[in-house]
Order: sequence, then structure tokens, then C-alpha cells
Amino acid sequence: MGEEERSLAGEIARVLDECRLSHAVHPRKLKELSALRSASVADAHAGLCFFAAFTRAVTPLFDFPRRTVSSERAVRFVSAFAARRDEKDAVVCDAFLEEFLRFLLVAAAAAHRPARFRACQIISEIIMRLPDDAEVSDELWDEVLDSMKLRVRDKVPAVRAFAVRALSRFVNDGDDSDITNLFLQTLCQEQNTEVRKTIVLSLPPSNMTSEAIVGSTLDVSESVRKAAYLVLASKFPLHSLSIKHRNIILQRGLSDRSSSVRKECLKMLKDEWLAKCCSGDLIALMRFLDVETYESVGEAVMEALFKDGTIILKEYQSPRQFLASNCENTEGCTSNIQLMDAEAALYWKILCRHLQSEAEAKGNDAATTTGTEAAIYASEASDKNDLLDEILPATVSDFVSLVKVHLSAGPNYCFTSRQLLLFGAMLDYSDVANRKVASEFVNELLLRPLEHEVDDDGNKIVIGDGISLGGDREWARAILELAKKVHASMGEFEAVVTSVIKELSQPCRERTADFMQWMHCLALTGLLLENIPSLWSLQGKAIEPSELLHSLLLPGAKHSHIDVQRVATRCLSLFGILERRPTGELVSQLRQSFIDGATSVRIMASKSLIDLFTWHGPQEVDKAIGIDIKQPNNEKEGLVSINSSNLRDDESIGLLDLLYNGLNSDDSGEVGDADDDESVHSILGEGFAKILLLSENYPSISTCLSPLILHKLVNLYFCDETKELQRLKQCLSIFFEHYPALSCTHKRCISTAFIPTMRSLWPGVYGKSGGPAITVSKLRKRAVLAAHFMLQMMQIPLFSNERKEDELSSGNLSSSVQTSDDFDSGEEGIAIRIAAEVAGCPEKKTSAGKSYILALCRIAASINFRPSEQHAIKCMRGLLNGMITSITRDKELVKELNLMAARLRSLDVHPDEGLSEDQSTALFGKLGLEGNLNIDTSTVIPPTPAPQSGRTATTRRRRVRREVSSSDDDAQSVPLVPMTPSQTNVRSHRTSKTAAMSKITNKTAVESSDDEDGESDVTSDEFSE
Repeated sequence: MGEEERSLAGEIARVLDECRLSHAVHPRKLKELSALRSASVADAHAGLCFFAAFTRAVTPLFDFPRRTVSSERAVRFVSAFAARRDEKDAVVCDAFLEEFLRFLLVAAAAAHRPARFRACQIISEIIMRLPDDAEVSDELWDEVLDSMKLRVRDKVPAVRAFAVRALSRFVNDGDDSDITNLFLQTLCQEQNTEVRKTIVLSLPPSNMTSEAIVGSTLDVSESVRKAAYLVLASKFPLHSLSIKHRNIILQRGLSDRSSSVRKECLKMLKDEWLAKCCSGDLIALMRFLDVETYESVGEAVMEALFKDGTIILKEYQSPRQFLASNCENTEGCTSNIQLMDAEAALYWKILCRHLQSEAEAKGNDAATTTGTEAAIYASEASDKNDLLDEILPATVSDFVSLVKVHLSAGPNYCFTSRQLLLFGAMLDYSDVANRKVASEFVNELLLRPLEHEVDDDGNKIVIGDGISLGGDREWARAILELAKKVHASMGEFEAVVTSVIKELSQPCRERTADFMQWMHCLALTGLLLENIPSLWSLQGKAIEPSELLHSLLLPGAKHSHIDVQRVATRCLSLFGILERRPTGELVSQLRQSFIDGATSVRIMASKSLIDLFTWHGPQEVDKAIGIDIKQPNNEKEGLVSINSSNLRDDESIGLLDLLYNGLNSDDSGEVGDADDDESVHSILGEGFAKILLLSENYPSISTCLSPLILHKLVNLYFCDETKELQRLKQCLSIFFEHYPALSCTHKRCISTAFIPTMRSLWPGVYGKSGGPAITVSKLRKRAVLAAHFMLQMMQIPLFSNERKEDELSSGNLSSSVQTSDDFDSGEEGIAIRIAAEVAGCPEKKTSAGKSYILALCRIAASINFRPSEQHAIKCMRGLLNGMITSITRDKELVKELNLMAARLRSLDVHPDEGLSEDQSTALFGKLGLEGNLNIDTSTVIPPTPAPQSGRTATTRRRRVRREVSSSDDDAQSVPLVPMTPSQTNVRSHRTSKTAAMSKITNKTAVESSDDEDGESDVTSDEFSE
């Protein structure tokens, strides 16, 4: 029996060896091995021998961990043989398959990693190759599925990937949605790229999986993103996706950083969505994308298709067909002009823009080359221009008529009208007659009133943002492009617009205009101020700057209607930026709007004041209203805390103080009506972040104020009240990443702001209220998180080489280490500030104070010192004594600080030398600390041990001593690093022995305190007493 089995195993092994060499022999060897199996069927014993011999022959494959070409060929052959079903021997094939699957299930549950990997690999190959008519018992399939579900959570990524592949054939089974749920759950948690890619490729098309697949288009791995677009193209037809998903998919794919992902997205767009779902009709594809809502996506799609050459323009296609249309149905036609839908208007705009850019590019190429190549480029540019001329309206009058018809068609054609307006920037206005027609049309557009609705009470409600001309920023931009194209002469654009403003402002001056007329006039004024280089451009025009300010802008800011105030405040900001020096009346009005205005007006006033601050500087803005703050050496020590009731009466408050107090006001977090993510807090937070980044541009701002502002921004970032302000969160996260990397001065600012930030965030200290235990625990965790966040900011490397990094490793300390004095811009400064705070904290005996001290000491223990900062190292070594004295109850923390002391001693080039009084005074002065801190760099010098007695101490005496040391709190109150100055110079010639004995004593003291309980300084409300 054994001999026969060995013979069969040898024959099977020979077949496997031949199959490892080439795929070409697999079909022939499959027939050979099947014949060998069929020959053994007649004898029952031989049949059993064949299976045993087969498993014996393939067993070495389960011990081979690597995926080589030969091993992969062997796996494919074994899987193909197991899944092969011969109609003549169907029963034999099914029986062998079941036996082999059971064998593989045992291997899949093995502790040996290569065995699990090969088992899952072969199972997945068998399942993928298995024909539909294969008969396997339901019980066995259940076992296979359960085993593969378990392997999906295996710790080996390759095992997980093959388990997912094995289950992928069953995800379409309607009776079992557990596999799909498992895939979706695993996809969110999976860290391996190949496993995520396999899951994405295995997900079935459904509403439940579409969200996960669309989310995978943002995966960090290029291969996963590419797989997501492959699945979307093959499994999700265009009509099965929502409009939002369609636009998200195209927006991400066409702008992806990887060229292979962009190509896959473009392939999906062309071959599946455009060719199959829309029959090659680009306008029909645009209807699936809702271009009125997602205009930028529609533009990106058409530009990509035009550049790829997918779209071919037919001869009869042109916007002129809408002009020459003879409609039988008069509802869709006006004066023989057919109305154009939004998709067609966007299509023709992008096509004309593409042809114009191509013509310009070819013309530039022709100008930079010579000979035949230049002639070819010039010919191509001429062809593009000819095609553009055929598409555009033949005359300016036709263009004007086309736009007017769509304007008169109502608000439903506003999008189409805006697209058509942009055609005007491509027309030629060199002819006087054409320019006259276009000028009259531009004048009509500028005088066109705002769109509005009337509510049930008869009140007018403006349609749009209420700031831009026409209520839409894009509409205003389209009019601006057309106006500048028509009035291209020097000063002509300003003259035309100011004449229209003068006409519109006449009712406002006479106080006969309603709020709609005010808003229209101010919106046009804002458009003008945004697009002129300076106020000198308005000199000699219909309305000059002084008249514009006093007759329109300032009265508008004092108007009774809030929307008029908001638009006027924006115009005041634009006017102030264009001035060489801000006007006092303008600044006073903006300050008044910031103090007394409604929420939407205060938001706009905040933006305006920040703009004036960053453009002119705070000193110029304050001088405009008669405030001239002069401090010795230009050093203002702090920001003034202002009572909200005094803001209206006190005009001596500087702009910086005013804005800083705006961050402290309770109503600054209210969100305005115009933007759901804008508040005074978010505007001021973003503004102060810009001010700190550009602090070198504002020499009038004292360097002492930067830490105060930074401290406020950190509080704002970790504050619960600003959690919903996503724009502010994003802005500050970018700011905190770049601020410390710009200069060492910024890092000094972070170091200075560290302790004030901790004081303000920690509950129950320095006058800050506590609260319930749950609230206190949450606030403490938030404070610790902010502290570690600021430490990480200090660790960010500088962009510029303002200072050289240490070239010596910490292990190579010698006399060649150069001492630097840059500790105040590094983590060393924070560590010394923490030690000073621990020594001087007035609330050490309260529960909140004790937890505060413990948290600070833990943070200090995690700080690493640079070998070059020798003065800081010596200072910290001395201050550690006081820190350890303050936290003797927390033995684990004491151990950490002792380890820190050992590290510092090893970094100290001259550990026996201390800091002189002048050095310590200079060091503390550089950090802005008091100079009366006690610095003691002495180490523990235990008394000389008595001669050891020859009598062995009894176990009972040793036990009693241990019990006393663990229960007596007073005995434990002795610090591990005593601060006794009298012991400083005892036995100085035996320093090495002293240090060794100190370490032994410290270790014994720490081990004897293992039975003492303590509570966390972060999560507990009461300190262990």
C-alpha cells in the first residue's frame, strides 16, 4: 500500500515539475493526470491512494512562502485540475473536489503562514475556475464561505486578498448580503493597498456599494483609484448613478494627480458614458450632469474631450442655426430666434474658447519657428480662426439680438444668457458701427435692475447674493469681460461705468430710492472699484472719489436696510484699499459697523478691517482716526481688554485691540445669512493667522503681542464652539503647519505662548471654572492634546537654513560640541518654562492644581534636548529637583523624570560644573522668566553605608521593613533627587561612585512604591490624597 502511494506521488510530482516550467504543457498534463485518476477509480484502495498521493505531492507547495513564477504556474495547474469536470467521470471529479476542498480548509486554518496563504490562493483559483454545473454539497460550501470570511480578517495581507477574491463570486447572491457587508466594513479599515484594490474590484453594483466605490476615487493609492474607475465603467451605467455622484466621479478623475488615473477616467467617459449611454452626443451627456449646478465639471469634461479629439464638429452645427430658425411653434421662438438650452450654450462657449486657444497656440508656434514648419503652424491657426468665425454670430447685432431674446425669456434662461455673453469677448469691435451697437447693449446691461421676488406680505426679496451685479458673481464677471472688450481704450471703461453710477446714484442722493436701487448702485460701484488700479483712474470722470465716498458709500453704510449696509461696507473696504492712506471717516464707519452692526454686517466689516490692516498696516489705520500709539522702542506690552459697553464711546482703542476683543465677544460666533460657514470668529481667526504669517511686514506690531494672538488662535482651534466652522478649522490647520517652519522667531512665539495656553485650557486653575467630573475630564484631555500639538509645531523643521542642525549625534559627546544659545526657539525653552511654572504655580495644593502640575511634568519628561544647548541642559538639570519634589506621589512620573535627569547628565559635557549667576539670569531673562528660581544641579549623595554585618538578616525583619516602607507615606515623601545645598560639594573626588550609588538608591525607592495607588491627572477629578 505504501509503495503504491509513493509511486503515484512520484508520478504526480513529475507532472507538477513539468507544469512549473511552462503554461503550454498544462492542457496536456491535465488530461494525463485525469487519466491517472480515472485509472485508479476501479479499485477503491487505489482511489484513496490517488488522493493521498496527490496531497502528498502538493504539500511542499504549502511550505514555500514566496510567489515565484514557477510556484504560480503550479498553483494554477493544481486549481485547474481540481476544478476540471469531465462529463464521463463527473462523479469522480465532484468527489475529488470535495475531498480536496476539505484538505484546503484544514490548511487555511493552520498556524503556518505559508500554508494559510497557499490554501486561500488555491481555494480562490478553484472558485474562479469552477463551472456552474459543478455539484458540491451545501454543507461544504458553507464551510468554505465561513473559512474565507474568517480569513478576510487574517493578519497576513496576501491571505486577506485571496480570501476576498474567493468570496467575490458569491457577492451577487441575493440570499447572502453578509459578504457585501463584510467587504464594505473591511474596506473602511483595511491598510493594505492590494487588499483594498481586490475589495473594490469585487464589490457588486448596488446602491449600497456605490458610495464606497465613489469614495475609493480619493484613495491614497493610485492603483485603488484606478480600480475604482474601472469598476464604475464596467458595473455602473451612467443612469444608475445620481447626478452628484456623476459629477464627483468626473471632477476627481479628470483632475487626479496621476496620469494613469486620468486616462482611466477619460476612457470611462468616452467609451462607456458618451459612446454607449449617450450615443456619442455630448450635449446629451451634459444633460446627465446638470451643468447649471455643476458648471465647472461640465467645462472640464468638454475641454478634456476636445483636447482628446473625441468630438468632431459637423458642418451644419453652429449657433447661427438658432438665429436662422423658422419655428412653426411660436412659444419657443421670438423674432425667428430659437431659445437655446443651458447644455447647448455651455457647449458652444467651450468650443469657441477651445478653438480660440488652439489658434493662439498655433500662431505662437508659427511665430517662434521658421520655414516649412512655421507655414504649417500658420495654416493650422488660420483653419482654427476660420472655423471660429463660422461658429460665432455673423454680426454684433445678431449677437445682441440672441442675448436679448434669452434675457427676456425669464430667470430660467439666466444661465444660457451668461454663457452667450461670453461670446462677446471673442467678437471683433474694431468697426465703429459694431462698437456703437455693443456699447448701447453694455449700457443696458449695467442699468438692468436686480431680479427680485415678492413674498406674501408684499416685501421684495432680492434674488442672488445681494452683493454682485445681477445678484451673481459669474454674471457680473461676464458683463465685465464684455464691457472691457467693447471699451478697450485707456480710461474708457471707467468713464462709461462712472456715468452709469452717477445716473443710478441720483435717486439715492435725493433719498427717493428704495433699497433695491441702493443695492444695484452699490453693486456696480463695487464692480468698478474691484477692477481699477487706483483712485486716480476716477479723476476727471463723471463721479470722482471724494463724491463717491461722501454721497454714496458712507450714506449707504448708515442706511436702515441691513442688505444695503452690507454692500456699502464691502465697497468701503475696496475704496480704502485703493487709497494711499485710509480716510478717517471711512475707518470710523467700518469700526462702527463692526461694533453695532447686525451679524451679516459685522462679518463684512470684519473682512474690511482685516483687509485694511493687512494692506495699510495697523498704525496707518489708527492714525486715520487720530490714534497715535507710541511706546518706548515700539514695544507694546499687551492687548487691552475692552468692555463691550465701552466700545461705542471709546475712540482711543486701536484696531488691533478692537479686532482681538472681537474674538472674545460671545456673539462673534453667530453665523451670517449669506454663508453658512462664516462668522466673525472665523473671519478674525483667518485674519490673525495671516497677520502672524506676515508679521515681518508689520514692524509697528510689538513682538510681545504675537504670543497672545497665537495663544488665542490655539484656543479657537480646540474650542468646541468653533467645531462646525469647517473653513476656520481648515485655515488654522494649514496655518499651524507652516507658521513654525518660516523662522526661528515664530518658534519663539510658540514657546512663549505655551504656558498661557495651558493655563487658559486647564479647568480649575488661575480663575478658570471647573464643572462636573465628565466635563473636567474632557477639558483636561483637550488641554493635553493642545500641549502635544504645540510641541509638534516646535518639531517642524525650518524651510530656510537660518541655523545649522547639529552635526554630532547624541552618542558622540566630546569637548568639540559647540554651545549654542538658541534654546528659546526650541523645545528646551518650553521645558524650562514648564519647570518654572511648576515651581511658581500658586494652586499646587488644590485638586485641579495637582493634576495641572502632573500634566506639565509628563509633557516635560517627553521633551528631548539638543546636545548643543549646554546652558539649557544645566538649567533644566537644576530645575528637575523642584519638579520631582512636587510630584513625589506619582512614582511612575518620578521614574520618568529621573530617566530624563540621567539623559540630561549624559548630554552635559561638564556635568560637575553649574551655571553661574550671570548665566542663569541671562537665560531666564531671555525666556522672560523671573530670575529667583532655585537651580540645583547636585545629585543625590547617600550616606556612606555601614560595614555589612556577617549576620544574615531574618526574613521577618526584611518583611517588616518592606511593609513599613510601603505603608508609611511620610517615609515616601523624601525626594529622590534632594535639593540640599549643603551636600553639593561633599566627596567631590568620588563623583563616579556617588552617581552609581544614587542610581541604586533611586531604583530601590521606586520598586518599593509599587503597591501605592494613584489616579490619572487627566481623567480624574480628585487627586489621590
